[in-house]
Amino acid sequence: MAFEVQRRRFLRTINSKFIYGRVPLVHTIIFFLEMAIISRIAAKFNAYYADRPVLTMMITNAVLGGIADTVAQSITSIRLAALRKPGGVTKDDTVAIEIHELDRKNPFNDHDLIPDSKVGILPPSFDFERLTRFMAYGFMMAPVQFKWFTFLSRAFPITKSSGLGPALKMVAFDQLIFAPVGIALFFTVMTVAEGGGRRAVSHKLRDMYLPTLKANFMVWPLVQIINFRLMPIQFQLPFVSTVGIAWTAYLSLSNAAEEGEQKSAPQSPQLRLL
Repeated sequence: MAFEVQRRRFLRTINSKFIYGRVPLVHTIIFFLEMAIISRIAAKFNAYYADRPVLTMMITNAVLGGIADTVAQSITSIRLAALRKPGGVTKDDTVAIEIHELDRKNPFNDHDLIPDSKVGILPPSFDFERLTRFMAYGFMMAPVQFKWFTFLSRAFPITKSSGLGPALKMVAFDQLIFAPVGIALFFTVMTVAEGGGRRAVSHKLRDMYLPTLKANFMVWPLVQIINFRLMPIQFQLPFVSTVGIAWTAYLSLSNAAEEGEQKSAPQSPQLRLL
């Protein structure tokens, strides 16, 4: 019991520390640790891939997923820290203001990914369970994605005389088959991992699936054309995962925002549910 009290006190203390009063210290440390790991993997990627290709992809995907969620949690923390300080957001909180402006201009959701909540004294502490869920999801999905990319490269081989045509066919298959299934799978797995049941999954898909699919169609076709046309097969998944850091951060914010709305709905009868 005494250990648990000390642990909570320690976590509360370190989560209250901010660099220059704006950037959360814990989030920054975790981000740099993740970057050090991915740099190590990148330095010897070819050797790791030649020895154990699937495992290399799984570890790489997990770390990149962790980076994306850390970025998402950092964005939320920076914004809420500015909101909850005495006096609220000021003109000096340029990062928090820019985050809010980008959030407000998001064309794919009619509600904020980071609501202007002022409940509580401190912004939310770093969610290690959430980070673990994202890393585990990336780890488990890597073999599926790797097999999918291998199938596409064999079904539509790119040659010196024919490059753009097969690449466009791969993009069409990827966006019309894998993307819709993958997005549904993401929200389903995340909701179940958070402890939600069938009803929670149904609500999450109802509220988030179509906006996320629309966003996917705006972002990924061009990325995948570059990926399939120019990247060797062993670099296709790392390329997608690297470019997808911003996308996965968007998914993380979307998933967390929807979860937050569902939790706060009973106490906030005026909150409009989608």
